[in-house]
Amino acid sequence: MVVNKKSPETVARKRKKKKFNREAIAAYLFIAPTMIGLFMFYIFPALASFALSFTKWNGISMPEYVGLENLIQLFTDSSFLRSIVNTAVFTFVSVPFTVIIAIFIAVMLNQKIKGIIFYRTLYFLPVVTMPVAVGMVWKWLYNTDYGLINYILGIFHLPQPSWLFDPKISLISVIIVYTWMSVGNNIILILAGLQGIEKTYYEAADIDGASRIRKFFSITLPLLTPTIFFVFITGMISSLQVFDLLFVMIGNSTALLEPLRTIVYGVYESGFKYGEMGIASAQAFILFLAILLMTIIQFIFQKKWVYYDS
Repeated sequence: MVVNKKSPETVARKRKKKKFNREAIAAYLFIAPTMIGLFMFYIFPALASFALSFTKWNGISMPEYVGLENLIQLFTDSSFLRSIVNTAVFTFVSVPFTVIIAIFIAVMLNQKIKGIIFYRTLYFLPVVTMPVAVGMVWKWLYNTDYGLINYILGIFHLPQPSWLFDPKISLISVIIVYTWMSVGNNIILILAGLQGIEKTYYEAADIDGASRIRKFFSITLPLLTPTIFFVFITGMISSLQVFDLLFVMIGNSTALLEPLRTIVYGVYESGFKYGEMGIASAQAFILFLAILLMTIIQFIFQKKWVYYDS
């Protein structure tokens, strides 16, 4: 009678494989809720929106395939082209402006001064304030007749511009509000980056007799570039999708619509105001491509200016 005995190595491999299978099943169970939510609320709607961009659909009847007709209609529409320009101006002005201000304030808040916790909280408060509330308050502040800003300007006999109704400055006025609302989040991120810089660099610079300005441009700024890069990426994505702040500040005024129209506002207007879901989906797909392209470009060029301290 021959008895087949399994070698210790075989038994160990089977036990290890069985343990791995149990751990894999447990891991999949833990990530299942997140993956299901990601697919249901992000991936599937994105794919459905892409498919609908080639159809004519009012949200009720069956979609009708029209091919590239929606895209052709959009790029021959002056309002959509204006929204692209407005979105580009809004992004390329607000993001660098916000980052520069955030760096300056973060450097100031990184000092050992009395009441530093209070100041950090004060700058972060606009971030946790609802954009609808921010839009309503600033809309009142910008009011030409009884707004607080023009009232103060009137006291000093200065010009009182029509902040929102003048096409030349209306977009800049909204950029100021957006900067005020979003700069706090960037301050926190940049402040964390500042506190992660090794003190030995500054000690060596002090020994060499470097000034504060030299230390900032030769040590602080280069070592802060990874954080700045992250802030640029997230800020760009957020600014390209701005809607709620503009929607509140525009209100029902048609005079404000064209100077402040953005791509996302066009998505809302086409889909929920006029019931043209195909056009709205096409605009959303174009916005997705713009965000993807800008992100890829930034990741390519970040190798030239982002310094990762090893």
